[in-house]
Amino acid sequence: MLIKTPRRSDCLESEVTPEAIYLNRRRFMQGAALSTAAFGLPAMAQAEAGIYPGVDAADGPAWLGKMLSQARWGAVTVEGEDVTPYADATHYNNFYEFGPDKGDPARNAHKLTTEPWVVTVDGEVGKPGQYSLEDLVSESMLEERIYRLRCVEAWSMVIPWLGVPLAGLISRLQPTSSAKFVRFETLSRPDEMAGMRTGFSLIDWPYVEALRIDEAMHPLSLMAVGMYGRVLPNQNGAPLRLVVPWKYGFKSIKSIVRISFLQEQPATTWETMAPQEYGFYANVNPKVSHPRWSQARERRLPGSLFSPNVRETLMFNGYEEEVSTLYAGMDLSKDY
Repeated sequence: MLIKTPRRSDCLESEVTPEAIYLNRRRFMQGAALSTAAFGLPAMAQAEAGIYPGVDAADGPAWLGKMLSQARWGAVTVEGEDVTPYADATHYNNFYEFGPDKGDPARNAHKLTTEPWVVTVDGEVGKPGQYSLEDLVSESMLEERIYRLRCVEAWSMVIPWLGVPLAGLISRLQPTSSAKFVRFETLSRPDEMAGMRTGFSLIDWPYVEALRIDEAMHPLSLMAVGMYGRVLPNQNGAPLRLVVPWKYGFKSIKSIVRISFLQEQPATTWETMAPQEYGFYANVNPKVSHPRWSQARERRLPGSLFSPNVRETLMFNGYEEEVSTLYAGMDLSKDY
């Protein structure tokens, strides 16, 4: 449970979302709840354009529509920053299973089948098994979390995610005292994921990421099932992705099909491929450069050649006050 105390990363919702959009969203939520009860339709399908500018309504499973009608909006926000336009967030991203170029996920991910979706839970955990996505997340309240997203490639966005706190999900699965790490695995389905069939598939699929158990249990860690007030698009990691806002974006693994609780630190994809460039922790740190570029500054999208929108990078992506104690005593230039 998040304790709402003033922090550098927090602000009033009206400081992030214009008032007209805020009020429109509240009207939508009231209407969607009634429509769902009366007609049994997903609340997602009742959405009016305008929850966020340029965002269309989208169908989602009925259980997600019910969660949306009861969501906690503006649970976490960012101070004095505009939300990235939906078109940029959905058409400029990395999801190498669909191709190496930034536009490949949007072009190719429509082929991905996301229903039904099953997540395997195993390892040092009291409740292992295969869970439908609904069973995994629907016991929690859906929350809107507006987070900064910082890519290791030095571009960034501000995205309003919809999801459930990872800590609550983990607690329900009952990890044992031996569980020190949480490993996540992405779907591997080459017939629907064109990037896995290209020359870029030097990656040893499936894609794997991991967190220390205390990182996973931190209140900011989120399992997202939506963004911009609607169901998560395929190219952004549908139907289930991790969001860890103080780490570089590659840690926020997409289209998760396995969650494993482990005693030992697991090997992760980019750390295995290029350990001199991508560490296990991947905390946003402007003082530690990538071997091929500085991390001191970033390019906030959208931007252009003549207006690149470059800004200083914040330690832990602006979440230093909340997460720095996780790394007390560590040398973050070595444990990068």
